Amino acid sequence: MSYVCVIKQKNMTQKKSSLFEKDLQRIAELSRVMSHPARLAILRYLAQCKTCISGDISNEIPLSRTTVSQHLQELKKVGLIKGQIDGLKVNYCLCGSCIIDLKDLMNGFFEEISVGQENHC
Repeated sequence: MSYVCVIKQKNMTQKKSSLFEKDLQRIAELSRVMSHPARLAILRYLAQCKTCISGDISNEIPLSRTTVSQHLQELKKVGLIKGQIDGLKVNYCLCGSCIIDLKDLMNGFFEEISVGQENHC
């Protein structure tokens, strides 16, 4: 005869990442989204042209419109870009405040972990 023991913990559904500081969680979330070169190319392109429609982006990046659209949605989901509907088109632009927050978070993080020449492997 076998017995099954079920142990229920209070926060069983809590993700392990939620145990870390909010700024580390945000850096990880943004880093995950920015880990694809197409998304970095989109951010760079939007920085250069200030605002554009997704079709313009598709002409600049060697990916299909559908794939570009998927990347745009990921960037929009984390707030790095904004999209405003204009008839049948969506105009995209960088979210300035989010980009500044990202720069501040990353600069603060890298300053925290910076090493002098005597402390590196």
